[in-house]
Amino acid sequence: MKIGFIGLGSLGTPIAINLQESGHMLFVYNRTKSKTQPLTSKGAIACESIAALAKECKIVFSIVSDDAALKSISEGNDGLINNLEKGSIHISMSTILPQTAKNISELHTQQQQHYISAPVFGRPEMAMARKLNFVYSGDQAIRSEIEPLLQNAGASGVWDFGNDVMAANTVKLCGNFLIASMLESIGESVNLAKKSNVDPQKMWDMLTQTLFNVPLYKNYSNIVIQQKFTPPAFTAKLGLKDMKLVLEQASIVNNSMPLAELLRNNMQKLVDSGKAELDWSAVSMSQ
Repeated sequence: MKIGFIGLGSLGTPIAINLQESGHMLFVYNRTKSKTQPLTSKGAIACESIAALAKECKIVFSIVSDDAALKSISEGNDGLINNLEKGSIHISMSTILPQTAKNISELHTQQQQHYISAPVFGRPEMAMARKLNFVYSGDQAIRSEIEPLLQNAGASGVWDFGNDVMAANTVKLCGNFLIASMLESIGESVNLAKKSNVDPQKMWDMLTQTLFNVPLYKNYSNIVIQQKFTPPAFTAKLGLKDMKLVLEQASIVNNSMPLAELLRNNMQKLVDSGKAELDWSAVSMSQ
């Protein structure tokens, strides 16, 4: 199958490689052209524009940094909406505001195209190990059609949230809010242990073998304790963006989230201190 792929960042690249290694012919686009090399070296075709990519493929994956970037690749004369054929499918893996997904989906529908929200949970190393979790929503017939492609993209789990194209993005925001909450609590516990003359590594070795015996706590407690904040798998800048999206969605549905406000403020401190490109787990340093 000929598949387009837009967005070759730290997570997009291994996902694209997974699709390629599953036997699909990839047409790739990235603003920084050098990032296409890992794919083109294995036979992918780098496109000079999004329009050129859209004319080659009826299925396009995208994973870009924010709502503005998704609008940029979707709208306008050179965007997907004006250049994909009727019946084409745009699978968006980005973490965005649910309303943005609805707006872009409606624009695709006007051109008799399809849009599926399919944000992804997992760091780059999980993509390489094919242990990602996709949450997806949109038109039922199209969901059924693209589910095998999500498996090809590196899924260990594919979670269906129904026809409402906004649903999957809401789940993604809730999930990232919970991860950020975990990072805050790990950082505070590590600092409390240190200041109380307790070995935080020994403490977390115990906790991750008992009460918190799950991969997220194991991985992030080690990162925080050892301060392995580079290279980032997910930057503090993106973490701040996501906490702002959580609070924007909370405002839209009139839901109070005081913990999300604290997380946003701490992420803002980290970014303002010149550490925007560190892994978002470095929020522990702002305490």
